[in-house]
Amino acid sequence: MRSSGRWRSRGGDSRPRGGSLRTRLLILFGVVLVAVCAVTALTAVLAQRAYLLGDLDDRVTDAAERSLDGASLHPDKARDLTFLDESGRPAGMLAARLDADGTVLAAATVGQDTPPRSLTRAQIAALRGIATDGGPHTRTIPGLGTYRFTALDDDGVRVLTGLPMDDVQDMISGLVVVESVVAAAGLAVAGGVCAVVVRRQLRPLGRVAATAVEVTHAPLRRGEATGLTRVPERDTDPGSEAGQVGAALNRMIDHVESSLAERRHSEERMRRSEERMRRFLADASHELRTPLASIAGYAELMNRGTDRIEPGLAWRRVTAESARMTGLVEDLLLLARLDEGRPLPSAEVDLAALVAEAVWDARAAGSGHDWRLELSVDEAPLVLGDEVRLRQVVANLLANARVHTPAGTGVVAVVEARRGTCAVRVRDDGPGIPTDLLPTVFERFTRADASRARATSGSGAGLGLAVVAAITAAHGGHLAVHSEPGRTEFTVELPLAGDTGADTLTWSPQVSVR
Repeated sequence: MRSSGRWRSRGGDSRPRGGSLRTRLLILFGVVLVAVCAVTALTAVLAQRAYLLGDLDDRVTDAAERSLDGASLHPDKARDLTFLDESGRPAGMLAARLDADGTVLAAATVGQDTPPRSLTRAQIAALRGIATDGGPHTRTIPGLGTYRFTALDDDGVRVLTGLPMDDVQDMISGLVVVESVVAAAGLAVAGGVCAVVVRRQLRPLGRVAATAVEVTHAPLRRGEATGLTRVPERDTDPGSEAGQVGAALNRMIDHVESSLAERRHSEERMRRSEERMRRFLADASHELRTPLASIAGYAELMNRGTDRIEPGLAWRRVTAESARMTGLVEDLLLLARLDEGRPLPSAEVDLAALVAEAVWDARAAGSGHDWRLELSVDEAPLVLGDEVRLRQVVANLLANARVHTPAGTGVVAVVEARRGTCAVRVRDDGPGIPTDLLPTVFERFTRADASRARATSGSGAGLGLAVVAAITAAHGGHLAVHSEPGRTEFTVELPLAGDTGADTLTWSPQVSVR
C-alpha cells in the first residue's frame, strides 16, 4: 500500500515529515512554558520596581520637604545650603537652590560623615530643566550616578532634592537574576515533566501506528486477511483520543477482514459454481450422447435394410432410447426452471391418496420387491402444491429404492401428519448408501457405486434425487436421508395446506443428510 499526504513508509519508517508529533508537542509546551514564565517574571520585576521606586519617591519627597523647611529659614539667602549641615541627612543626598527660572544657584551633596561638597559645573549642568512641580524626575549625574529628584516651591523659595537610585537598581537587578534562575529551573523541571507526560500519553499512539504498519505489510492483495494484528485492548479506551483512534483502527481492520473473507467466499462459490456447471454440461452431454448414439445406430441398420436385426426390435430400441432421452431433457428443463425460482401451480393435494397410488404403480413395475404402505393420519393430509410434481417426488423415491436394491428387498412408504406438517417416508432394508456418497446424494448426475448396483444396466441418469430435492424445496419442504447397512430412509416434510398461507410456491431448499 502506498502512503499519501505527509506520511511515507521507507524501510519500515512511518514517521511524519517535519518531526514526530511528540517533538512538536514538546516544542509547543516549551514555548507556552517560556511565555508563561517570561510574563510571570516580567510582572514580578515590574511590580517590585514600582514598589521600590514608590518607596524611593516617598523618601525623596520627605527629604525635599525637610530641605525646603531649612531653606525657608533664610529666604533672603538664595544660595544658602546650610540646611545640609543638619544631622540625619541620608548619605549621598543632593540638594540645590533654584531661582524663578529654574536655574541652579547652588548645589551640593552630602557624604558619609563628611561635610557637604559642592557640585562641579558639569554636574550642575545635568540638573537643568527640572521643573518645580513636585513630581519625580530621574537624572544621571556625572561622577555620582543616577538620582531620583523632586523640586518644591514655597513662597519663592525653591529647593531641588535628590537621592541616589543605586540601591534600587541593584535590588531590581538582583531580582531579575533571581527571577531568571527560578524561571530557568522551573522551565527545566516543567520541561522534564512534560516530556515524561507527553511520552506516556503518546505511547498508545505509537503502538497504534505500529499496528497500522503491520497491517500494511499483510498480503491483502492476495486476499489473505485472516489473523491481522489488532490494537491491544488497553489502547482502545473510548475515554481518550488515542483509545478512540485505536478502536477505530480495530473496527477498520475487522471490516477489511470481513470484506476480504466475503470476497474470498464469493470467489470460492463462483469457482464451485463454474465447476458444477462444467461437470453438469459434461454429464449432460454424456447422458444425451448415449441414447443418441443408440438411436443413430439402429436408424442406420434400419436404413440399410440388413437382416442382422429385426425391424421391430430396432424400432423398439429407438423408441426406448428416445423415451429415455426425452425424460432426461424434461428433467433438465424442470431443474432449470426450478433454479430460476419460477413458481409452481398451487392447489390442495391429498398426500395419502397420492402416495397410495404411487405404491400401487411401484408394485406393478417392481414385483420382485415387498411393497407396503403405512398411513398414520386421522384425516386426509392436504398440502398446497403441484400434484404432478409431488407425484413425481414420491415416484422417484420409490423408483430409487427399486432400482438400487436387490429383489426381495422390503420397501415401506409411510405417511404421517403432525404439528402442521405432513411427512412422507420411503424406507428400505437394502444394503444402504455408501458413506462417501451421502454428502452428494442429492447432487445432479450422482450415481451409486457397486455396493448399491442398479438392477438394470443403463437405467437412470443420476437426476432422480436431484429432482426430488428441487421440487421439495420449491414447495417449502424439508428433505432428509438417513442410511446405514440394512436401513435407508428418505423423508420429505411438507407444510399442511392450512399452515402455508401462500398462493404460489417459491421457498428456498432445506436438505439434510445423515
